[in-house]
Amino acid sequence: MKTKLLSVLLFLSCLGLQAQTWESLNQRGYPQWFSDAKLGIFVHWGLYSVPAYAGKEGYGEWLYKGLMSRDPGRMRAMSYFADTSLPVREMYAQLTDHWHGELWQPQEWARLFREAGAKYVVLVTKHHDGYCLWDSPQQPDWNSTVSGPRRNIVADLTEAVRAEGLTMGFYYSLPEWSNPRHIWTVASADSTADYVDNYMVPQFKELVSRYKPELIFADGDWDFSADQLRSVELIDWYYKTVGPNAIVNDRWGRGTQHGFRTPEYSAGIADTTRPWAECRGIGRSFGLNRQHFCELVAHGGGLTLNVGPYADGTIPLIQQERLRDLGRWLQVNGEAIYGSRPHSTPCQRERSSANLPHSTAIDFDWVRNAPLKEMPVDNFTVHWRGTTFPPPAKGDCILRVEGDDEIWVVCGGDTLLYYNHHWAENGKAQANYNFDGESVYVFDVTLKEKDLEATARFSISRDGGKTFQPLYADWQGRAEWERTLRCFTAKGDDLYVIEFERPGQALTLPNIPRLKKDSEIQLLGTSARLQWKQTKDGTLTLDLSGLDPKELGALDHAWVFRIKK
Repeated sequence: MKTKLLSVLLFLSCLGLQAQTWESLNQRGYPQWFSDAKLGIFVHWGLYSVPAYAGKEGYGEWLYKGLMSRDPGRMRAMSYFADTSLPVREMYAQLTDHWHGELWQPQEWARLFREAGAKYVVLVTKHHDGYCLWDSPQQPDWNSTVSGPRRNIVADLTEAVRAEGLTMGFYYSLPEWSNPRHIWTVASADSTADYVDNYMVPQFKELVSRYKPELIFADGDWDFSADQLRSVELIDWYYKTVGPNAIVNDRWGRGTQHGFRTPEYSAGIADTTRPWAECRGIGRSFGLNRQHFCELVAHGGGLTLNVGPYADGTIPLIQQERLRDLGRWLQVNGEAIYGSRPHSTPCQRERSSANLPHSTAIDFDWVRNAPLKEMPVDNFTVHWRGTTFPPPAKGDCILRVEGDDEIWVVCGGDTLLYYNHHWAENGKAQANYNFDGESVYVFDVTLKEKDLEATARFSISRDGGKTFQPLYADWQGRAEWERTLRCFTAKGDDLYVIEFERPGQALTLPNIPRLKKDSEIQLLGTSARLQWKQTKDGTLTLDLSGLDPKELGALDHAWVFRIKK
């Protein structure tokens, strides 16, 4: 048997068909275009765009999953468009009567994405609901060419994007909530073979063979192993089909050891052994996102920024405005972004703090947001001190603290409660406590927030844990965080300083590599060469007094200085 197996392997090797492994895929490396691109546009558009609803912690494209669990908010939103007494698949299918895309102009989308400064586009060709945006032979009755807009959205947008000189990529959900071969999250994760072999693999190959996208963003992998999804085989086939410019992400099942990394709503990642691009929606303001974008680039990554069109096919005007605003900034400063590499010091920061408004309870849920507008959305600490007055009623109770990352409660020098998301269960910690009915108590509550949502709740139960309500007190809170002052990128021998505060008549930059006497410094978007001086400790002082006020006034959001060393 061993001899026969060896002969087969040798035969396959001679044909160039040797079995692929993660190691062999990694040896291929990654195309340079992706690392140089820095900015891409994600497009989520589908049946879920009709209700366009999600709770404050949810994703609108997860509508189908909410209907599966009979989520009250999603069911209520759905009731305006469909008969909610029907089974989920039939109910969801009624959205095709409302999704027409009657105003959709793929050429306008593509032109907008180019004007935004994006270098690639990632279209959601099929989300977890299984509904396809092309005429998939595997879903002849569940796609956008026979219902909804009755158009091949994949083909039309791919043609338009490439006509604008951008690279086309596809998001593809590996599992589906609606497929009878394997209903994801309902069927056992071990019963995927029929779905994978006879549906997913043929559909993926058909999609790639027809349109040859140069980027694949796979998703929905977390309940499955890479072996179950036949991921090594599919990625290898994809590379051979599309060619050297092809790239995949890292969401191909447990055990995946390949692909560009895809953090969501994060502060980026430190590991630069693989390319990476954070994905997030247009949130809060683009002034903030532009700074965040620069920080990602300074750390060696990029950004795939999502837009969510209306059901009629138009992109909301506020999203268009933000995209064009970013594009105008990149027209002036793009040389510090595209094709850049991290500098030895990606960013310079300083500690900042601010008081929160007084409150009577700690009951907060900041979703992809921050307690104060000047704060970052991640990586901050909030400390509350609360004084109970009048004294709490006498008797035994249960105190509970809830959080997302790390939170603890101290009273009288003793730590009463501590929660850490790495080891605690159910997102909370609780303990028995006894109030004497006479004393005034002072509680200190500290939240250390890292990524995504920040939840902080401190509550009390006097009925043995059946019900909880906030522990009322005079709460005074103070937030602390690190504020990014500037970022650095490099390209060739040039160093770029991206300043986030509007400069005045002079700008002092500490810890700058030693410059030569004839080094030239220019603020991008202006024509004058700046006068400068540098001390022995590396502190660089720029004289901006000679800049044309009109040129300086036309710049906004982030100011980029090019230093030709």
